[in-house]
Amino acid sequence: MWTLTLCGGARVAVVAAEWHDAFGVVTRGRLQLELHDGEPGPVLGRDAGFWLRGTGVRALHNPGRRTARVHIVTPGAKTVTCQSTPRTPVAE
Repeated sequence: MWTLTLCGGARVAVVAAEWHDAFGVVTRGRLQLELHDGEPGPVLGRDAGFWLRGTGVRALHNPGRRTARVHIVTPGAKTVTCQSTPRTPVAE
């Protein structure tokens, strides 16, 4: 499981090869899905779950001022933490 922390206004690119079969759950704040064509997608609040596979999502964006936290689960993944600045997760 990854824990993704996004500061207010932060954005993280979704690289299909790294996020294949990923399922996310918003545990704090709000998260907006940025669609493949660059259009803003739905804004998800706390306890909202979402799949990334086959959705065309190209980035995750925190539209608010408060920090957002998302748990990302992928089959066989190690537990890591990713801050909003890096593009890839950093092992704890």
